[in-house]
Formats: sequence, structure tokens, C-alpha cells
Amino acid sequence: MIKEFCDFGTPVCEKKYGEWNHVALKEEAISIELVIDTEGRFVRFESLGKIVTIAEALNSKKGSARLLLDKAEEVLCYGGKDSQKKHSLFLAKLMLYQQLPVLKPVAAFYGDNKVNGLDNALKDFEGAIPEKSRGGNIGFRIQQEGVRIHEKPEVRNEIIAVYMEKKKDSPRKKCAICGQTEFPVEDEPHGMIKNVPAGKSSGCALVSYNATAFESYELKGNDNSTICVSCARKYVEGLGALFSEGMPFKNEKKKDDVLYSYRWPRRRSASYGLDTAILFWTRNNIELKEMDLLDAPDAGAVAKMISAASSGNRNDSNYVEVEKFYSCSLSGAAARIAVRDWIETSLGEFRSSIAQWFKDIAIIKYDSEQKKSDIYYAPLYSLAKSCQRRLLDANKYDDKDTTWARVASILWKSAIYNNTCQNNPVPICILSKILQRARVDKHGVTPERAALIKLILNRNFKGGGFMITEDSVQGEKPIAYICGQIFAKIESIQYAALGEKNAGIREKFFTYAMTTPAAAFGRLFNLSSKHFTKLKHEKPGLAVKLDKELQEMCGDIDINKFPAMFRLEEQGQFAIGYYHQRQKQFA
Repeated sequence: MIKEFCDFGTPVCEKKYGEWNHVALKEEAISIELVIDTEGRFVRFESLGKIVTIAEALNSKKGSARLLLDKAEEVLCYGGKDSQKKHSLFLAKLMLYQQLPVLKPVAAFYGDNKVNGLDNALKDFEGAIPEKSRGGNIGFRIQQEGVRIHEKPEVRNEIIAVYMEKKKDSPRKKCAICGQTEFPVEDEPHGMIKNVPAGKSSGCALVSYNATAFESYELKGNDNSTICVSCARKYVEGLGALFSEGMPFKNEKKKDDVLYSYRWPRRRSASYGLDTAILFWTRNNIELKEMDLLDAPDAGAVAKMISAASSGNRNDSNYVEVEKFYSCSLSGAAARIAVRDWIETSLGEFRSSIAQWFKDIAIIKYDSEQKKSDIYYAPLYSLAKSCQRRLLDANKYDDKDTTWARVASILWKSAIYNNTCQNNPVPICILSKILQRARVDKHGVTPERAALIKLILNRNFKGGGFMITEDSVQGEKPIAYICGQIFAKIESIQYAALGEKNAGIREKFFTYAMTTPAAAFGRLFNLSSKHFTKLKHEKPGLAVKLDKELQEMCGDIDINKFPAMFRLEEQGQFAIGYYHQRQKQFA
């Protein structure tokens, strides 16, 4: 997995750093320019907002300072009680590079011309820079020069040279990723990845050893990972690029520990809930239009995809490409990343799985505006949401219920990696959660819940079992499915006799009939006979029609031999039978 992150991050690093692509250099933020003249005299401060620059790389600031680019404490000895210590570290770092001619103005700023340099800068700092901007990095620039001193080639080359000299005596172990010994494997942070859901705003680490319990074979900390500093940089940059191609938003409920999530459309990341992110990409950076369909299915595009997958049309499906597809589910856990799932498959299998996914979730849905029924493909997001708990006092979802995020991760894997091939279908336990929501939720068996029930039952019981179709089933049907249809018909009879009720048959008897049909349907038929009596006096024609339809449904079973109980699978069939019959009645 880390190797694939590393491979993805290699061109990211090359594009970002160009000729300065080296572990000794890193992209850093800069907010303030300290302008001096060639004699080291202070000229002015310039506020830059917040831009990025390439400077010396420091994976950990503890006990160290960055050359020519750092905070006001280090650069100006400005601020809190530790500013003197931090400033000393900054000056010590500067002394290591004192042989460079381009640093003579900076040396004079702190030395021979300190009165006109550092002292004047300190006097002007608070007046020139707003308080909210004083915490940013400060970089030096010579007046009338267009490049900052730390960005000059001779400075960067010297940073690289000093780094390589420092590391030349480090023990060389073969990197587990690249298989090379050019760069050392060290006990230093690999780098922090930002925008991880439920992680710290300052970033999270994918690889981190920080306790003696994690040490082995006399190796300390990240020495245990056997990843060289070059590959560590690449996988961190790759992960950062994957996360950054979403759209982060701030959770205002938390101030110190900001949570992030992502909204569609996106290129390489999806997020479900506040603690789960899914990253996806291909080896050769191919655009994946299928991902847009998962969240916003277009019936025409889906039909074309299914047809192409069925016929093997290469012009439409492109299944013969020698290309790899990758997906990884991640969550933040304080300052670390928890890997929930990893998928690696061919692009052809990925596209075939997406086509099969839409076939498996297709369900009939009546459109009240168009006055017709049509095949409905539910967005993956909506399927997962149908398992989430709703608040009782409002028609809103309970954000504290993380069920839908877990379900979404499972459905994601089912969509892009057809699990039936690996004898690992969608977990049947999700069916229990759907039925629970359908029982207590006022919306009942929605199209999304029906689609999810259909997916689970068909993928778990494929081969010899009852296969659920998009529309109502003709021919031989299981008794649970028929009971669901009968329940929907009895509900329609009540509606015809009494009109809309706050607590009708579904609200009172749905769970009862779906779990213990023998006991429930005796009461339901007795109640239905009273509704028929009322209908015969008020709407005799409708009463005859509904009675005939009910008798036809009951003709397929012995109403005196209803099962005492329905198993979980049969409860799903009951819900589907109920849903199909309701849609048929709408039409």
C-alpha cells in the first residue's frame, strides 16, 4: 500500500519541486518578507498574506531552526519566554552557512550593523505587521532583488550538500519500498498529512513509533519502518495530494481540533461522515467518470455502461487497458491515521464491478411528477444514509450515529470490487440495520432501503435462491415476499376506507407482521374485514376491486398456515414485497 502511495507521490514531488526535488528541501509557508540592503540595514517589512516557498526541510522543529525562514521568535528574538533560546538556534544555523557570500548582508544584520539592522526591525515589527499575521514565517530579501535569499540556487545547493555530508555516515539499510540504500532509514518523522477526517488540524502520521513498546531488535522509533527518508517524503506528498483534491470545510463545533470532510464533486477523494475518507486513483492518472455516477447516477450513462459490460464493447468499456485501480479507506485517530481498507484491482475489473453494482441496486420507483414508474439508481451516499438514525424531534439525521459511515465504506468496496467473486458479499448484518430503520422511521421502506435490501439478498443468496428483480415478481415467490405484498394491499384498503391516518396499519403492525406473521395476520385480516364493510356502503365498486386483488394474492398461500416467525433473510423479502406492491399501487 505504502509503495503505491510512494509511486503516486513521485510525479507529485517532481512537479512541485522541479530541479529542487530533494529530501533536504521542502515546501513551506511564508507570510512576511524582511527587506534589508546589501550592508545589512533594515529597510521594511512586507506582508505577503500566505504563500509557499521552497526552503530547508525540517520534519521536527523541536530543538532546531530553519535556515533564513522561520517565526519571529527565531528571526527577531520577538515574543515569549523561549524566544532567546530559539533565536540562538537560528543564529547557530546561520553560522553553519557563513562561508556563503550571499549571506553577508544577513550576517551584518545580526552583527556589525545590528543597531541599524535587527534593533530597527524589532522597533518596526509591531507597527508594520498586524497582530494576527505575526505568527507566520519570515524570510529575508535584499532590496531591489526579486528573489528571497533562501531561494537562491547557491543557498539551496549548500543546504543539500550539508545534508548529504551529515548523512554520509548514517547506517545504510535497504529501503523496503525502493530497495535502495542511497538515502538513510532514520528515526525521524516521515511527515504529517493534513485534512484527514477526525484527525488533528496540524496533520496526522501514517507511520509513527513513539513508545518503547513499539521498539524491537534494538531499533528505535521510525527505524522500525525500514522506509528511507526519500520514499517517506514521496508517500507523504502523495497522500497529501490525494486529500487536497477534495473540498475541506470547517466543523464550527470544534475550535482546537478542527475536523474536515469532503463534498462532491471530487477527483480522488470521497468522505462519508466526519471520520472516514476514501482515496482512489489509477497508476497512470486516468480520469474515472464512473466515480461521478456513484454519487449522481445518470440513467442513460448507467444503461450504456451496463450494456457495454454485457456485450464486451471495447469502444464503450475500454476493459482491455493494462491499468491498475487503487482505493484506500482512512480515518483520523488523534495524530495518527487508521487504515480501514485497501483495494487493488485492474481498471477493467473496476469498471465491470461498477456496471454490476448498478444492475444490483436498480429498483423500480414511481415518479409522482412524471406520473410513471421507472428504474431508479440510488446514489451510494443515499444508500448509506438510509441506515442512519433520524432525530425524533426533527426530520434530520443524527450526526452522532456513525453507522452510515461504516456502511458507506462497505458499500464502496462492494461497488468498486465485486465481492461475490471473492466469496465475501455485502455483510448480512447491514440488512438488520436497514430493517430497523424501516420499522421506526416514518418514511418506512424507501427506494434506497429497498435497493440496499435487494443488493444484500441477491449477493448473499445467489445460486438456487429467490432472486429479487427491480419490479414486482411474477411466478413462484417465497411466502415472505407474498406476505409483504398482502400487507401493502391491506394498508391500501385501510386508506381507501378511512383516508390518511397519523398511525395507520404500517405504523402499528409493520414490525409485528414482518417478524411474527402467524399472529399478526390474523388480526390484520380481522381489521381488514371491518374496512371492507365500511367500503361496501360508501364505495362498493372499489370494495369489490380491492377484495378481488387481495384474494388473488392470498391464493398463492394457505392463510391458515402462516409461519410463526420470519428469519432475517425472510424479513428482507417481506420488505421488498411490501415495497414492490406499494410502487405498483402508485402506478
